[in-house]
Amino acid sequence: MDRRTISRRNFLNLGVGASAAAALAACGSSGPKSGSTAGGGADAASYWSLTGQPQEGIRTNSVNKFNTANPNAGIKLTLFQNDAYKTKIKTAIGAGEAPTIIWGWGGGTLKTYVEANQVVDLTDWFSQNAPVKDKLFPSSFGPATINGKIYAMPCETVTPIVLYYNKKVFDKVGVQPPQSWADIMALVPKFNAKGIAPFSLGGQSRWTNMMWLEFLFDRIGGSEVFQAVFDGQKDAWSNPAAIDALTKMQELIKANGFIKGFSSITADSNADQALLYTGKAAMMLHGAWTYGSMASDGGDFVSGGSLGYMNFPPVDGGKGDPSDTVGNPAQYLSISSKATEAQQTVAKKFFTDGVLTADENKAWIDTGSVPIVKGTDSQLAGSKDAAWLKFIYDTASNAKVFAQSWDQALSPTAAEALLDNIAKLFQLSITPTQFATNLNGVIGK
Repeated sequence: MDRRTISRRNFLNLGVGASAAAALAACGSSGPKSGSTAGGGADAASYWSLTGQPQEGIRTNSVNKFNTANPNAGIKLTLFQNDAYKTKIKTAIGAGEAPTIIWGWGGGTLKTYVEANQVVDLTDWFSQNAPVKDKLFPSSFGPATINGKIYAMPCETVTPIVLYYNKKVFDKVGVQPPQSWADIMALVPKFNAKGIAPFSLGGQSRWTNMMWLEFLFDRIGGSEVFQAVFDGQKDAWSNPAAIDALTKMQELIKANGFIKGFSSITADSNADQALLYTGKAAMMLHGAWTYGSMASDGGDFVSGGSLGYMNFPPVDGGKGDPSDTVGNPAQYLSISSKATEAQQTVAKKFFTDGVLTADENKAWIDTGSVPIVKGTDSQLAGSKDAAWLKFIYDTASNAKVFAQSWDQALSPTAAEALLDNIAKLFQLSITPTQFATNLNGVIGK
């Protein structure tokens, strides 16, 4: 499992006292293992999810509390390490032997479940249980929605992509944070003239490059540009807004907008973060999960107030809403269509009474995460990272669209082709038109 998958769920743990070993536990524990007791006999619902603290403990506690309150309608939780889970759940669903409750990331994987008729349509259930839906960030429902219908319950926490900047570097050069794409392009030569890279980038990891395109596509053409790709529309990558975004991306690269040698820098090593907090780079576009490691590894960079952060700025003349963001809108729970009616009833009751309760929300906040529940911002004030958590809460709750990261939204086949061509685009070895043609070839695959 790559570090990003871990870190997306632990973006503050390293900054609030959890150890690196705990953050990496999601990769290393052997599974499966039982996570809770269960009641309800033959009608008990099964639930598969992931190991790794602190998430494992929170999930287990929520199930145990639900079982205590519902001794005749219990849930049996089984936990797997991340990579093992991906293989196990795919096999189980293919064989029609999925657990009652399926934990996942939504998006492209959920779409494959829907197309195989393996998960329950929850649209009417949410309509009949409006209080459940209304308490959640509206943006969390995007990756849960396939062809206009809801097939998963959003749960747990939110981690958007953020534009970070080094305030000391900006003060040294005598410039202000960018408020538009034009500002970004104008800042590039000013930082380069002072021997400072405008942007840090761990480009060898490929998905780090992708974050730039995700925002440019949105800011120029709106969320519908990538939505057309996700929906399988022919030649969707050739949308004029997409070509414009790809062209602007290469203009930034050609202007030396990124640290020299970015294609050989890996995000897994956190070298890209180090470039920002040591002042070798002025800015960095990266996930909210990097805040914690910068707080723990960057000396007083975070605690001393040198770190600045903002949502990605608009592009002049663009159609996109500047409140839009991208990243992990939530995690997701689906119900197997092969489960019995009694098991499905238990699962739906768990969605109502067992997840995102007041106790669970507090547990997520205590680990330095922002739960996807409206109104929890009042509980963030006591944290030493209160300003940061409030920013994440506001970004997620105010987003008109919170798009899922492209490599998670697409099928594995399309995602690999995407990442491969993004690397070539950033290396200037293909043109925007060639990029679009190559990706059009894997739409719907």
